[in-house]
Amino acid sequence: MLANYECDLHGHTNRSDGNDSPVEYIRHAVHRGVKILAITDHDIVPPEMIELGGGKRQEITAYAKGIGVELLRGIEISCETYIDDVHLVCLGCDWNAPYFKELDEFTINSKVNSYRKLIDLLNEQGMEMTWEEVLQNNGYPVQEQFVQKKMIFELMARKGYMESWKEAKLYVKNSKEVSVKREKPDAVSVIKEIHKLGGIIILAHPYLISEPVSYKGKEMSRQEFIEVLIEAGLDGIEASYTYDKTSYGGTMTKDEIKKEVIERYAGRGLIISGGSDYHADGKKGVKNPREIGECGITREDFMKYEKLVRILP
Repeated sequence: MLANYECDLHGHTNRSDGNDSPVEYIRHAVHRGVKILAITDHDIVPPEMIELGGGKRQEITAYAKGIGVELLRGIEISCETYIDDVHLVCLGCDWNAPYFKELDEFTINSKVNSYRKLIDLLNEQGMEMTWEEVLQNNGYPVQEQFVQKKMIFELMARKGYMESWKEAKLYVKNSKEVSVKREKPDAVSVIKEIHKLGGIIILAHPYLISEPVSYKGKEMSRQEFIEVLIEAGLDGIEASYTYDKTSYGGTMTKDEIKKEVIERYAGRGLIISGGSDYHADGKKGVKNPREIGECGITREDFMKYEKLVRILP
């Protein structure tokens, strides 16, 4: 089935918590009819080269272009220690900058320490699981430095403690007994650093940010927090997103959210972005998984934004 949108600016591979390799991800986008695709793995810079088998390697954007997709290399940076789901999709950066090496080291340490603690707390609540089971990742083994929190949620569901990874995420998010706050970078600082490196910053899934927001000792609404990010130089915001297939706990439909985001921000010079947040979850048995191009933006809308056009390969 063809995608709803030709441009999908938010998706993941097995370099973070997705299940497709970068090559599979790109080829699946071609199959879906997507023409512009972003690779935005969690807290890890995008690959420059890909392995094609038989010892062959190719530059990733050239490979994608050769089979009909313009690929934007990006990263999704998790921000804010005390606010859940503040994720910044960053595109078109200088990926060799020292900043990303520092971010990588900081993120690995904070993730491993907090996720190990979370496993201990879940065991105290009677949910028996081990760190080794997390690393096995349901038949897709990962090294410790590549563990993602979603893998723990998936393990909770596989062991029958929760009905789905989405329910597990909400349980961990809302339960004080298993609350572990992973240290993350300040969003405003990330925006400023990414701009120094020539990048574009888009706020992912804004309505996953829970209210009220506590930021720097002040309580505010989600909308007020977004204004803080805009004031800092945020370039864009996701409007079209798969809220119906993730941990969103609100009452609005994804179409209602899209409409509200457009009404609030389209006239303010922001890029109105969109993406499926594809993870190839069907490979792990997830029913009705997110699909590439299920959410996104049209090619016509993409070409209206000079900032996006300039980073096309």
